[in-house]
Amino acid sequence: MRTYKYVMSTITAIIACGITACGFCIAVGAQAAAIAGAVVALLSTAALAFCLFETHRSLRDMNNSLKSESPAGVTVRPYSILKPLESAFNSFVGERTEELAQIEKHDSGTALQLQLLVRQKKNIEAIIHSIRDSVIVTDEFDRVVLANSAAEKLFEFEFCAETPSPVDDLIDHDEFVEFLIRSRRGKIGHVRHELTLPHPTQPRTFDTIMSCIKDEKGVVSGAVAVLHDITREKEISQMKNDFVGHVSHELKTPLASINAYAEMLVDGEAQDVETANQFCSIIQTQAQRLSRLIDDILNISRIESGLMKIDKQPLSLAILLTDAAEMIRSYAAEKNITVNAQSPIIHDQTMADKDMITQVIINLLSNAVKYTPSGGRIDAGVEVDEAEDLVRVTVRDTGVGIPPEDVEYVFDKFYRVEENKKQAKGTGLGLNLVKQIVEKVHDGNVFVESTPGQGSTFGFTLPLAAKAAQTP
Repeated sequence: MRTYKYVMSTITAIIACGITACGFCIAVGAQAAAIAGAVVALLSTAALAFCLFETHRSLRDMNNSLKSESPAGVTVRPYSILKPLESAFNSFVGERTEELAQIEKHDSGTALQLQLLVRQKKNIEAIIHSIRDSVIVTDEFDRVVLANSAAEKLFEFEFCAETPSPVDDLIDHDEFVEFLIRSRRGKIGHVRHELTLPHPTQPRTFDTIMSCIKDEKGVVSGAVAVLHDITREKEISQMKNDFVGHVSHELKTPLASINAYAEMLVDGEAQDVETANQFCSIIQTQAQRLSRLIDDILNISRIESGLMKIDKQPLSLAILLTDAAEMIRSYAAEKNITVNAQSPIIHDQTMADKDMITQVIINLLSNAVKYTPSGGRIDAGVEVDEAEDLVRVTVRDTGVGIPPEDVEYVFDKFYRVEENKKQAKGTGLGLNLVKQIVEKVHDGNVFVESTPGQGSTFGFTLPLAAKAAQTP
């Protein structure tokens, strides 16, 4: 009986230890340890059942032996001592079984929650990597724990999630690193900062938003930085400001002349008809200049906004060039400049808006006359490149030419070569309008070649009619 009690005590202790270990592991959230504790408890229960069965069998055999050896009339009931023990055991096993069932249920819930957390983490990482802006996340030790491909490309580093590295080791930009660390240490919730980063072609400007990361208790556990490239927005803003400034300047000049000569007429300073006609002629010239400037601005604006009405039809550029050269000859004759245009050729047709392409050719010819000294020469021609399915228009002059540093800017709005401003007046919109009509409306290309003191060659290419008809 003493042996039996010892065995029962030992088994009970084993079971209690297994269940206690299982419950502790669940409390700290260790899923694998919780499973191990549950297994220990199950094995202990199995061992207990086995020992009880063996004890029960031994006592039953002893009971039978006592019955056979007892004197007649004596009732021996040693087996009856098992009844309370069996009842207590059943109660104990029932309670432990219920606890094990709860443990198993809790363990299943923990595993499901873990799977959901893993899936949510992957979804968040996928979202961050799909963002075009650069995103960098650091922990409480200023180590990079998350960075998308845009950030890796911007700062030229390779992010490794398995081995987080300090942000100042990965990113070689002291201003950004200092700002990010300061945001975490200062517990700054949200702050914006304009950051300029070097780039091979030109510096890039970023609208940088930085915030510290806090848990539900307000404890700071890291920081996040989002960098949005605003380089293009700043360029557009600057272009708008420059455009307004240029327009204002160009409008003031003719308006000032018109106002001045109109005042002189009103004040009676024109004493004779000839002087009055001269004043009126100046007013008319300036008014026409003002009208052309406004028309150019409106046309450029309509083309850029896509509101320009376009009527494309098959056209021969050689015929258009001949007609435009005929129109410009009288203007060129005033400066004793010879204008030669190529005779019409066959199969040079392209799909184009007649009025717009005529305006392009006239602009190129009139510019050539403006910047060619007296006695010069202008040659205009059309070539067909069947290999490339292109038709090319060129206008060559023997004018003053363009310095190499200015060539790439001649098609910009309001841009005029400083050295050539005294040669002729202008608004700087004519060549920009040429570029807009050729490239944006007709899917062509403009080009220029120039040598200072020898002359310039301006021109453009358009797709031939067969290819242009296929262009959406």
